[in-house]
Amino acid sequence: MSNNVDTNNRPDYDQVIQDIADYVIHYKVDSQEALDTARNCLMDTLGCGLLALRFPECTKHLGPIVPGTLVPNGARVPGTSLSLDPVKAAWDIGCIIRWLDYNDTWLAAEWGHPSDNLGGILAVADHLSQVRLARGEDPLTMREVLEAMIMAHEIQGVIALDNSFNRVGLCHVLLVRVASVAVVTKMMGGDREQIMAAISQAWVDGSALRTYRHAPNAGSRKSWAAGDATSRAVRLADMSMRGEMGIPSVLTAPQWGFYDVSFAKTNKDQAIKPEAQRQFTFPQEYGTYVMENVLFKISFPAEFHAQTAAEAAVTLHPEVKDRLSEIDKIVIRTHESAIRIISKSGPLANAADRDHCLQYMTAVPLLFGHLIAEHYEDSFHAASPMIDTLRDKMEIVEDKRFSADYLDADKRSIANAIQIFFNDGSSTEEVVVEYPIGHRRRRKEGIPLLEQKFKHNLATRFPPRQCDTIFTLCKDQTALENHPVNRFMDLLVIG
Repeated sequence: MSNNVDTNNRPDYDQVIQDIADYVIHYKVDSQEALDTARNCLMDTLGCGLLALRFPECTKHLGPIVPGTLVPNGARVPGTSLSLDPVKAAWDIGCIIRWLDYNDTWLAAEWGHPSDNLGGILAVADHLSQVRLARGEDPLTMREVLEAMIMAHEIQGVIALDNSFNRVGLCHVLLVRVASVAVVTKMMGGDREQIMAAISQAWVDGSALRTYRHAPNAGSRKSWAAGDATSRAVRLADMSMRGEMGIPSVLTAPQWGFYDVSFAKTNKDQAIKPEAQRQFTFPQEYGTYVMENVLFKISFPAEFHAQTAAEAAVTLHPEVKDRLSEIDKIVIRTHESAIRIISKSGPLANAADRDHCLQYMTAVPLLFGHLIAEHYEDSFHAASPMIDTLRDKMEIVEDKRFSADYLDADKRSIANAIQIFFNDGSSTEEVVVEYPIGHRRRRKEGIPLLEQKFKHNLATRFPPRQCDTIFTLCKDQTALENHPVNRFMDLLVIG
């Protein structure tokens, strides 16, 4: 018999897939901290989406593929009058959530924004609730939405703890698709086999390249990529619920699996990893860790590695605002991930390029004392030539302790330090910020500000009475958990 044949014995599902499926099926969420944080995360994420509706570059992507399409029991897009099929609704909700780079963040070997999964979760929950009501059944409750958020956060975040997709050139939104597909298939009533099939389809899709996140190609795709991922998850979940077969060894299949095809190399200068090093590693089991430790972007719509730099720059603003022409150099001590991802020189081509530039996100608050989404727009940049003048004077230095503490499971700091030196030889004190205000270590300080952020964002779309109704409900953990999803979404509709 020839040895040049493939053995066609269909394997069991890869253990990674089985573990995710068993988690969403069997895990009972009983952490009050996780549920409370999920409620705050829901407020913050929806608020980010509402604020993004002020930007035409975002809203041009919204709505049905065929204008005028009417969808029975369609899923609503918050802050709009749109009612769409759940696949496109997930895309639209995910797009507005991520557009301004202002929703939550997870930083580890891989990073990402776990609340991106809310696009698929909310679209499916709203659609299913309306279908159930039409059948005379009870709708889903917001408790189920919060639990789905916690699980999606956990799947995305735990995979990210030890496994760096960015180092092999892959985009972290792959993890949004994997996390979303697991929880929305469960929401649709999927059994273990259907959930595993859906997860395997998410992996076999592979990953987008990170090209659109980095110089010289940074652009607006990074603002809708997560919406695309969570929407694709809804589509794959629907296919699996219709009986589409899975791909059991999608990760581990020799030559054709994800590990060998997409995870085998560290970079262009290094050889293929040994087989044992191509597989994912997991330092802990799935629970509620990620939601409890998630990072909120409270003060600045900025890529998270720059949050503490922006805070330090705001602190220095009063001292330097009248001495800008005297600045000789600006030294920024930072961590390795910030240097690798957002440190860049040269022209910045668009808003998406600017909100992923450490130097730009430091220069603006040094000049103006704050940093808002409008500061990334072309018109603002063109009218503020001093921004680039300051960028040219910046020196970026890695601090090894900052880099180590960034990866330390007990710290997970995102440290930056700024010191400004003047032509006369004088200097400011160095301002060091190790933990941003959205960090778990600063929750007591941060949550009141998060609530103010939510109120502000609500007011950009709704009249005062509607804002008060939404905010009051979201502040009350018990009332929110018991609230039907469809009625919650009713509150977010523009007539």
